[in-house]
Amino acid sequence: MLKFHTTNPYSCSYLPGKLACSEVVTEEHLIDNQTYGELIQAGFRRSGIYTYRPSCAHCRACLSVRVNVNSFAPNRAQRRTWKQHQHLTAMQHALHYKPAHYELYQRYQIKRHSGGGMDNDCREQYHNFLLQSHVNSELIEFHEGNQLRMVSIVDVLPDGLSSVYTFFDADVTHASFGTYNILWQIERCRKLGLTYLYLGYWIKENRKMRYKANFQPLEVLTNGQWQLLDKSSFS
Repeated sequence: MLKFHTTNPYSCSYLPGKLACSEVVTEEHLIDNQTYGELIQAGFRRSGIYTYRPSCAHCRACLSVRVNVNSFAPNRAQRRTWKQHQHLTAMQHALHYKPAHYELYQRYQIKRHSGGGMDNDCREQYHNFLLQSHVNSELIEFHEGNQLRMVSIVDVLPDGLSSVYTFFDADVTHASFGTYNILWQIERCRKLGLTYLYLGYWIKENRKMRYKANFQPLEVLTNGQWQLLDKSSFS
């Protein structure tokens, strides 16, 4: 039987100056693919082997969101991005460590998240965050010729894919690797006959999360029910 506990307050990594709390599943070894599929439908998320969801007493900014791939239709910019990156080759693997992955991860953190803490991640933190899992997880490499451009970690669940984390070559300024990756995952859902792509949490006030609202229609978990996110929420 799963047990839960609420953490002590800690500094929120999404909204500066705020404190956060999380509800954590304590029996990590009991979380198999089916169980995690049910937990993610209830707004949980995993980081390595730890499964959690926000449980802040006075804040409800973190919203679980997902794309219904059967309803999704790319906009003009997304169609252009899809066409632009068709030369990338995707290769699926089990979770594993490779020095080239870690080097790309470090460069990505320094370029995109400097000062956020993750740019100082050591090899052990990287392993615990991305390469530990009790569920059906995959590591996808994206190459441009012989050059590694992007790595994405996804969980394959009974009703969809969960986008765990993606890092890419942020020095290639003419590319839109992040957008292409989500479009690729949506297409992968369709090929596997899965309905949803879970994108984790969306926070209106967090600039780095705004890209998730570009994938319409977007569903949000509110009061235990999944419903379309009102477009007026984006502005």
